[in-house]
Amino acid sequence: MHVTTLDNKLTVATDSMVSVDTASVGLWIGVGTRHEKSSENGLAHLIEHMLFKGTVKRDAVTIAREIENVGGHINAYTSREQTAYYAKVLSGDVPLAVELLADIVQNSVFDISELDCERSVVVREIAQINDTPDDVIFDYFQAAAFPNQSLGRPVLGSVEVVRSIKRQLLLNYIARMYGSESCVLAVAGLVDHERLVDIAAECFTALPKITTKALDFCHYVGGEIRVERELEQLHIILGFRGTSFFDPDFYTIQLLSVIYGGGMSSRLFQEVRERRGLAYSIYSFTSAYLDDGLLGVYLGTGVKEVVDAIPIVCDQLMSIPDTLNESELARAKVQIKSSLLMSRESTNSRSEHLANYFIIHGKAPNLTNIIDNIEAVDQSSIRRMVRRLLKNPPTLTSIGLTKTLENYDKICARLS
Repeated sequence: MHVTTLDNKLTVATDSMVSVDTASVGLWIGVGTRHEKSSENGLAHLIEHMLFKGTVKRDAVTIAREIENVGGHINAYTSREQTAYYAKVLSGDVPLAVELLADIVQNSVFDISELDCERSVVVREIAQINDTPDDVIFDYFQAAAFPNQSLGRPVLGSVEVVRSIKRQLLLNYIARMYGSESCVLAVAGLVDHERLVDIAAECFTALPKITTKALDFCHYVGGEIRVERELEQLHIILGFRGTSFFDPDFYTIQLLSVIYGGGMSSRLFQEVRERRGLAYSIYSFTSAYLDDGLLGVYLGTGVKEVVDAIPIVCDQLMSIPDTLNESELARAKVQIKSSLLMSRESTNSRSEHLANYFIIHGKAPNLTNIIDNIEAVDQSSIRRMVRRLLKNPPTLTSIGLTKTLENYDKICARLS
């Protein structure tokens, strides 16, 4: 890996892979949904859409055709703390990909008619998510864990806000948030670092030279949101306050999640699905942020089955400190390490990992150090992490016919 900081403070990072003929090129920006004001919720995501709708020298059709003329593809995503614009191309077309990304980020025109059209597209996207209970429940989970805070707002925003967003608001956000110091141009694949630095210096000349505003601190609260719907399944997330990216227990909670519900051999999968047949889908997950984090369990089950399933979900977590053994921990470590190393076979994964790590930690990832940190977690660390989870009120969200789901206080009692 090589890293260079340009005179305008843009970071250019490469992860060379000489055995491939392609490259993944991306511009990651350290801003996302939580950088919006409450009255702007959905703005960062709408901007992501609008940057593909035309620049000073390219219209939307030309943007699509230029990348597809060389067999490449281009896309983007918005998360709560980052926005990414990325392309995958043959190695000889890296200059085109860089220039195209630079053009859409720096020179988009935000045409009024295109904005009217794209607002409607995003409204349809929101409707699609709302019609998909196993998607929208994660928004409810964030809202219950971080009520009335930036981390609790949905990435897509609300229909009312999206429909009200004016062109000038988009321009203002770009001017105050898309600063060069917040950006990382990350390329993984068959790429020459010094040549890329020259191309980037030539293309990225109009990024605002501003420092991104500091985040408003968010604090975990927890609580419950129930949404009553006529559904065949009951969708549930039960979760807890987790860790930030910088927490000493960051790798501990990753391993705990694998042990608890991270694979087919995990406790939840074996007990809830394999032994008792109470659910088709059950798994645990973690979400880390700059100042906080979450661990949650998603469960899709029937209105009758939930009576037995929820006590098991609680009991399995409570039993880990007393029943954890070394082989179980070793298996979790191998799962995380293998996932990390297998992802190294993908140019997309390597460019994203490089950019994300640099935005969060200000440096390139050191795989040896990461694996050492995973290996350093012991049984006592896992036990301590379980006790830590239980110190704060849990977060419970559910969608469906929720009457057979135990009340929040009873579930809290199971976890005490």
